[in-house]
Amino acid sequence: MSTEDHPLVLDDNLSLKPFPQVPPNAASHTALIVGGGVTGLVTAWVLLDRGYHVTIVSKEWASFTDQQRLTSQIAGALWEYPPAVCGQHTDILSLQKSKHWCMVAYGIWEAIASDSNLAALAGVQMRPSNFFFPCHIEELPAQHQKMQEIENSGVRGFHRSRTSMHKYGIDPRYGIHDAYEHLAPVIDTDRAMEWLMLLVQSKGAKFHTETIAGDLFNQERDLLDRFSADVLINCTGLSALSLASDKTCYPLRGALIRVINDGTDFPKVESSLAITADAAQDNEIVFIVPRNDNILLIGGIAQPGRNDLDLALDSPEIQRMRARAEAFLPGLKHARLDPEYPIAQGLRPARERNIRVERELRTRSAMMHGNEVEEPSRIIHNYGHGGSGWSLSFGCSADVAALVEDVLHNLPASTMRRKQEEMIEMEETVEGSRGERARDAPIRARL
Repeated sequence: MSTEDHPLVLDDNLSLKPFPQVPPNAASHTALIVGGGVTGLVTAWVLLDRGYHVTIVSKEWASFTDQQRLTSQIAGALWEYPPAVCGQHTDILSLQKSKHWCMVAYGIWEAIASDSNLAALAGVQMRPSNFFFPCHIEELPAQHQKMQEIENSGVRGFHRSRTSMHKYGIDPRYGIHDAYEHLAPVIDTDRAMEWLMLLVQSKGAKFHTETIAGDLFNQERDLLDRFSADVLINCTGLSALSLASDKTCYPLRGALIRVINDGTDFPKVESSLAITADAAQDNEIVFIVPRNDNILLIGGIAQPGRNDLDLALDSPEIQRMRARAEAFLPGLKHARLDPEYPIAQGLRPARERNIRVERELRTRSAMMHGNEVEEPSRIIHNYGHGGSGWSLSFGCSADVAALVEDVLHNLPASTMRRKQEEMIEMEETVEGSRGERARDAPIRARL
């Protein structure tokens, strides 16, 4: 079972109201979520609306000062069809699932943005999103396929234009030869995180501040007992390196310059403008995104394996990043820095095998009716989203909800790949049954 079988739909199985869609009772199951970023909060929202009690444990929460903020707040938070601007997708299964997950999020963010009051509270706007290329897209097979998939995906406002650089004031010397545009959700992450926290609290989520260290599997029983929980969901991002003993997790350092975008120093930028990693010269990204009505983000970089947060405005990679953006969009040479938070930097939670939405596969020995048996874990993992947490969290969380049902029914765990194979086998069985019924129908009619 997945979001493809039971899609997540606003006002159906997901509610924007400040109380759960399905009220829990004393007999309702409890989910313990570890991780207070966007993935953890959206997972909590999905489960709360299905009648679960939810406790979220996190070592820290969203903050709104000039100090280091959560990765979820640092994110560019431009909805993207995968692979994202920073690239890094290496696993075909994860990529295919991400294409579905992102469309779940698109529908929900678009619905939120359509209500002006709600959009203001949640910090969500639908804006034109433009992608530029140094050659005709057909010369880049992967990007050409991606463009065709976007055109047929259901996103709004898609059109291809080889002359749109003139519309946005892009320097023709930068060498842009092709482009396409569509409407996409752009999220003010500070406002959205605050809104999400208030929403899930109003629906009944309990927040608990604690640093959990070490492999969750080794402390699973203690955590479930301590929080009176029936299932544990790992939404810890990069911390899954230790909490899931997943050595394939790694940091993908990123940074964004924040400038004032009020139309005073340069023509106000109201559309997102990007050159993706695999289309950019020397794999260096151009990423220009209006965060809200007053702040423009300039990026970006993607540095695998770098886990230090010591970048400054005079760091060489930041200076190159800004120079690229100014060469691309010359008006930015006059931009004023955001005095409150001029540079945002963080560690995207990347993973060699990309996103992991699956149950813990390790088992432990237990005695049942005098016999030793292998007992499945009650842990579900939801991490490895890289720079795409805001684009994928709803789709992933709906799949987590299906896995919660598996745990509660004591079904054996299987890998993401095996789960996908089981779904395909089930679909083939259903189609085969339909074919048999269709062939038998004339016989029954004659009888």
